[in-house]
Amino acid sequence: MSTSSRGSLISLSLSTLLASLGTSIANVGLPSLAQAFDTSFHAVQWVVLAYLLAITAVIVNAGRLGDRFGRRRLLLAGLLLFAVACGLCGIAPSLAWLVAARVLQGLGAAVMMAMALGMVGDTVTQERTGRVMGLLGTMSAVGTAMGPSVGGVLLSVWGWRAIFLIGVPLGAMAIALAYRYLPVDRPHVASLADSSFWTSLNDASLRTGLFMSALVAAVIMATFVVGPFYLSRGLGLDPEWMGLVMAVGPCVAAISGVPAGRLTDRLGSQRMTLSGLGLMACGALLLSCASGLFAYLGALVILTTGYSLFQAANNTAVMTDVEPARRGTVSGLLNLSRNLGLIVGAWALGALFAWTSPDVTRALPQSIAFGLHATFGVALAMILLACMMAWRRFSALNPLQNTH
Repeated sequence: MSTSSRGSLISLSLSTLLASLGTSIANVGLPSLAQAFDTSFHAVQWVVLAYLLAITAVIVNAGRLGDRFGRRRLLLAGLLLFAVACGLCGIAPSLAWLVAARVLQGLGAAVMMAMALGMVGDTVTQERTGRVMGLLGTMSAVGTAMGPSVGGVLLSVWGWRAIFLIGVPLGAMAIALAYRYLPVDRPHVASLADSSFWTSLNDASLRTGLFMSALVAAVIMATFVVGPFYLSRGLGLDPEWMGLVMAVGPCVAAISGVPAGRLTDRLGSQRMTLSGLGLMACGALLLSCASGLFAYLGALVILTTGYSLFQAANNTAVMTDVEPARRGTVSGLLNLSRNLGLIVGAWALGALFAWTSPDVTRALPQSIAFGLHATFGVALAMILLACMMAWRRFSALNPLQNTH
């Protein structure tokens, strides 16, 4: 691989890492923010929600703007906005200022996420697309896993402002790498970009990929919503041990992302999509009857490994055949489907767990375990639905063709 290609991948990886780090690093500072601004926990939650809502609201339009005005140009603008917003967060004199700055940070992150995925086809050959998709998935998982630990260190040494200020030098580094190594935007026909959103939604294969992405993201989110209650109330783990167990999923995703991408390049995206969903179905089935810590951990490892394989394969299947003028839009749609899936998982599957385990703060371990089993029984049904959709998409293609 040439120095230019390596530099391009580093810049895209760092953009993805920073966007995911921005989501998870703020969580650990919420108690300190409540104390610093003398306000309630519900009020400081907007520090996290503002970021997520800003990403969800604009990510598709960010992709469309990249298609129209140039993906490299827009990525540089998004990185600059992200870095400036990190600085504004770090000097915030009030909670309202901080929340507003987090909205700006989320807008920058939306551009970074959409452009990083959309520029894969501009930086590597089609034969290497899968492994790069796996690499970006790994960076997203690493950012999610690193957030609480890095944030905790910064918080203990320099206080809550450092949690946000760390993004300034990292953002500046990403800007320098992107400016130096990413390929210059190519001119294209503006009218094609203008119509790409509706053209994309008319593609049945794309709609299938987006719906499957939302389904599996909802299932993964359930592990973060239900898992802490099962580990603490169901198994009686102390907070520090619970934190270690909760980090297993992101760590597995970080380790398995690149190998998943290599398998996708070698064996084909459609087959690997089905394989990933099959592993996820096994993991959900095991969680629907798990009893004890080791059974839970084993099921979680299987589920997360399947998710990494699915993500690399499905993203490759969706992005490979997209013409250059639509890559930003389709990348935005993929990120939007994932975000919506996370929201549905937190809301719907979380509500199901609360309904099957009434009063979770005082419920007996048996009641918490029943809630876990019921939630992942429904999650299993969601994965099986995704399997059916993937099989229909696979059957529509030549079974002898090694599709990427």
